Amino acid sequence: MRALMSALFGGSLLLVSGVVLANSCPIHMSEIDAKLAENPALSQEDAARVAELRAEGEARHKAGDHKESVRLLSEAKKILGI
Repeated sequence: MRALMSALFGGSLLLVSGVVLANSCPIHMSEIDAKLAENPALSQEDAARVAELRAEGEARHKAGDHKESVRLLSEAKKILGI
């Protein structure tokens, strides 16, 4: 009985963590968009890289790959100094 309860608890934690990641992607995207709206001083290369990471992050989110989406969006935020 104890093993079953542990397994159920572990499974529910995995489910919740997936939901948390899925819900954080749009927050990351909106933070990036808000910073870009301020017209930050970026080199052409950095601006292009941020745009690329933002687009790929959104695509990964829509595809259900939230872990990769968060990684890409976090990289874009780092370039932007967020």
